[in-house]
Amino acid sequence: MSSAAQAHRAWLPTGWCTARLRVDAGDVAVDPLAASGPGDAGILLPGLPNLHSHAFQRAMAGLTEHRGPSEDSFWSWREAMYAFAARIDPDALHAIAAQLYVEMLEAGYTRVCEFHYLHHAPDGRPYADATAMAQALIAAARETGIGLTLLPTLYLRGGFDGRPLAPRQRRFAHTVDGFLDLVAALRALQQPGFNVGIALHSLRAVPADALRAVLAAELAASGPIHIHIAEQTAEVDDCLAATGQRPLAWLLDHAPVDARWCLVHATHIDADERARLARSGAVAGLCPTTEANLGDGLFPLVEYLEQGGRIGIGSDSQSSVSPVEELRWLEYGQRLTRRARNLAATAARPHVGARLFAAALAGGLAASGLDPDRPHGAGALLLDAAHPLLAARTDDELLDSWIFAGNAPLVRAVWTQAGQMVADGRHRQREQVATRYRATLRRLRAAD
Repeated sequence: MSSAAQAHRAWLPTGWCTARLRVDAGDVAVDPLAASGPGDAGILLPGLPNLHSHAFQRAMAGLTEHRGPSEDSFWSWREAMYAFAARIDPDALHAIAAQLYVEMLEAGYTRVCEFHYLHHAPDGRPYADATAMAQALIAAARETGIGLTLLPTLYLRGGFDGRPLAPRQRRFAHTVDGFLDLVAALRALQQPGFNVGIALHSLRAVPADALRAVLAAELAASGPIHIHIAEQTAEVDDCLAATGQRPLAWLLDHAPVDARWCLVHATHIDADERARLARSGAVAGLCPTTEANLGDGLFPLVEYLEQGGRIGIGSDSQSSVSPVEELRWLEYGQRLTRRARNLAATAARPHVGARLFAAALAGGLAASGLDPDRPHGAGALLLDAAHPLLAARTDDELLDSWIFAGNAPLVRAVWTQAGQMVADGRHRQREQVATRYRATLRRLRAAD
């Protein structure tokens, strides 16, 4: 499938210009033009990668916003999540992921990194096809046209103290060999628009010997490596008690962390860890709406960016499916704690929205296993230049206004390697995907 579009303003790393978008044989490219033409309309941007997603959690968004019998926290939310996850089979996962991916594409995400740990049946028994749950995600990505970086996740124990997995966690479990077999089976399915990396769930879930064994096997591979790190203060305390080190410091001392890595959250890090993370070249995977929803805390964004650190954004637990909201709250969290404005800006990059967009794009591409020097490698989107929110805006003001001027749906069209997926703000499969999703949710909630 081939398609093309022309825009009177297009963002490139080298600056704004008039450009023409080409999508042909799975390749998305943008060609600068000398001048605009009478048919030009819209603002052309690279599509943003969503570097951290648990697709199944979209179906429970809004269902944990009521007070429990004791103080609510990340840990009480996790128990509710486990109960919901126990209902998910491959058919349900396909239906939920497809609905989520339609929403992502309509919002401006064109690629998603799926941190996938629902491997087995709810009782822990493997499916006849060990890739069944992963195949559901792959099928949803193909159906909707979103680019997919699948991150099968290693999950071995219940805590730093070595406790076994709880009954509700049994479907996450693999041996190291079984996990590597799963990764190999999934990599055999790779094709344009779909690649496979790995994820280590967390240091509390992956002991040091297993981490070393998996990384040794991955040295010859080129895929990205993701891990949850330092999301909660309890995790930091438990890691200190078990190892004598904070989680990020331990990881940096015991693993070859480099530009292939995405360290998700990294919320509770000290100044030394922050500087070392910036020097490593790894991407900090930030999920502000989830981190706010779960009461995690705030990442030290300003200092980290000043030290040259790389970032990307993700929707994580799917309490929001909007790159605009993630980027906005990256900045707003800093403003609230510091009582100042425009904190992610610099003298060289004075527009906050433009700087955050460029940083999240480059970091998201790297975390997806794509070339950050090919800005349209994940796809492209067209904003509605005629919308009142973008009236009388020029260049970087367009990005600032998209991110900070409200929640109007400004994404008019979206292209990925599969072709044009969104036209006039609507995904071409929206209705049939939504119909199946509603039926699936009724089935999952019938036992409530």
